[in-house]
Amino acid sequence: MKIKFCGAAREVTGSAHLITLDDGFKILLDCGLYQGGGDDDGQSVDGQPAEQVNPLRHFNDKWLFKPEDINCVVLSHAHIDHTGRVPKLVADGFSGKIYSTHATRDLCAIMLLDSAKIQEGDAERHNRHLHGHDEPEQPLYVMEDVRQTMKQFVGYNYEQWFHIHPNVRVVFRDMGHILGSASVTLEITENGQKTMIGFTGDIGRPDRPILGDPVQMPELDYLICESTYGDRDHETAPQELDQFVQVIRHTCIEKKGKVIIPAFSVGRTQEIVYMLDKLQNEGRLPWVPVYVDSPLAINATEVFIRHPECFDSELHNYMVEDPNPFGWNNLYYVRDSHNSRELNKMKKPAIIIAASGMMNAGRIRHHLLNNIENHRNTFLIVGYCAPNTPGGRLRDGAKSLTIMGQTRQVLADVVIMDSFSAHGDRNEMLHVISNQKKSVKKLWLTHGTFDRQEKWRSFLMENGFQSVDIPSLGEEVEL
Repeated sequence: MKIKFCGAAREVTGSAHLITLDDGFKILLDCGLYQGGGDDDGQSVDGQPAEQVNPLRHFNDKWLFKPEDINCVVLSHAHIDHTGRVPKLVADGFSGKIYSTHATRDLCAIMLLDSAKIQEGDAERHNRHLHGHDEPEQPLYVMEDVRQTMKQFVGYNYEQWFHIHPNVRVVFRDMGHILGSASVTLEITENGQKTMIGFTGDIGRPDRPILGDPVQMPELDYLICESTYGDRDHETAPQELDQFVQVIRHTCIEKKGKVIIPAFSVGRTQEIVYMLDKLQNEGRLPWVPVYVDSPLAINATEVFIRHPECFDSELHNYMVEDPNPFGWNNLYYVRDSHNSRELNKMKKPAIIIAASGMMNAGRIRHHLLNNIENHRNTFLIVGYCAPNTPGGRLRDGAKSLTIMGQTRQVLADVVIMDSFSAHGDRNEMLHVISNQKKSVKKLWLTHGTFDRQEKWRSFLMENGFQSVDIPSLGEEVEL
C-alpha cells in the first residue's frame, strides 16, 4: 500500500492525497483547487511575475496521477481548496464514485457551480484582451462538468460504516469545521492484516456557534493531519464577542464608517450572521444595516437550514426562541450585482460581509478598491489568508495594495480576529488527535505553511507523538 501527497503539501490549499492498494485500487482523499498566488488579478506581487512568486500557480492544470486511473474520491468537506478540482478530474477521465456526507454533497452542488462560473468568467475576460498569436485561455472546467460530477456523488451520514472496495470500509466523523465536514477513517484489509488510516480533513473548533464539536477518530495506524494553526492559540469566545462589538461601535457609531468583513461564503459568513443575530436579540448590536453581499453565501445559508442534523444543541435551543437564526429586520441579503455596487456609493454606517475571505476574488475586491482609502472604515479580517493574497498582505501590514490593476493606499483600519477561524488552534487540534498517541505509527502533516508545520511537529513530539513527518509535494511513501 502506498500514499502519495498530491496537494496541500507544505501549503494551505489544494488538498489531495492518493492511496494505492496492493491490488492497484486507487483512492483519492480530497481533490482541492489551489487558491492564492500572485496579487488579486494573478498578475504580480511587488512587481514580480506571479509564477516566480508562487511556482505552484499552475498547480491546478496538472495531475500527479492519471485521472482515469482513480477508482473513487472521498471528500472531507466542501471548501473549494478540498473539492474544487473534482469537476476537472471528471472532465479529464475520472468516472468513479465520489463519497461525502449528505451536507457536503449539497454544498458542493452550489459551490462547484459557482467555481465553474468563475473559471468561465476568468477565461472570457482574459480572452477579450488577447493580442496577436496569444493562445486563448480555457476554463479549468465548465458548468456541464459540474452537472456530470454531481451525478457521481454518494452521500452518507456520520458514524455510518460503508464499503468503497471489498476490503475497504470508511466512516465519516464530525469535525466541526463547516457544515458536513468530516474526518475520514479507512479500515483496509490486505493479506489478512487490517490497517487503519485516518485523514483529519480540516479540524474545527469546540464551543463554536452552529456546529457540533469535533469528534475524535478511531485509533489509527497512520494519520494525515492538517496544520493550519499549528503554531498558535486562538482568543477565547468572551474576548471575541466583546472585541467584535467594540469594532462595530468604534467604526459605525464613533467614526460613522463601514465595517467590511471579507468572509468565505460557506461557514464563516453564517457564523458571523448568527452571532450578529444573537447580539441584536440581546440589544448589544448598534442599529446599523447589515448586508450579506454574496449570492453563494445566500444559497449556502439555505443549505444550512436544510441540515439541522449538523447543528449543536445551543443552536437547537436558540431556535426555540428565534426560529430564523440567520435573519432580522435590519439584515439584507444582496444577490444583484447592481445593488452590490450601490453599497460602495453609500455614505452611511453599515456592516458589509462579502466573499472571498482572502480578498482575491468576488465582490469583496470592489469593496476593497472603493473603501480602503477611507479612514472612517474598518476591514475586519476573520480568518487565514494566503501570504500573497490581498488579505494576506493586509495581515502583514501592507501600506498600499494593487487591486484590479489600481494602486490604493491603506488608510482604513485593519483589525485581525483569528478567533473567528473555523480551524482549530494547536491545543484544540491536539485534543482531537490525542487518542492516537499510543496507536499511530506515523503522522504526516499537511495543509499548512512549512514554518507552522515545523512548530506543530515540535509541539506534537513534545506532547507524546513519536514519528511526525512533513511530506513534500509528490512525495510517495510505502506502508
